[in-house]
Amino acid sequence: MAQRYWENLDYLRASIGRAGALGGLCFSLAVIFAALGVIADAANVKIGLNACSWLLLAIVVAVLSETFYIGWALAWYVKTAA
Repeated sequence: MAQRYWENLDYLRASIGRAGALGGLCFSLAVIFAALGVIADAANVKIGLNACSWLLLAIVVAVLSETFYIGWALAWYVKTAA
């Protein structure tokens, strides 16, 4: 039977840097999207998307970044517990 990804501890230990970097990237994008939404709403202009769409996109990307940070925390725990 094939090994599941959470059973492969070496893979989890190796993914600490990648998960943290992707989480940071997604969180930075969420901040940028939120800023674009606030600026578009304050200026009452359409910057590619409506202001509400920018804010919803920021929420989606922020939730995505949390999944990377949970993976990073799991990898950190596996690395320090072993």
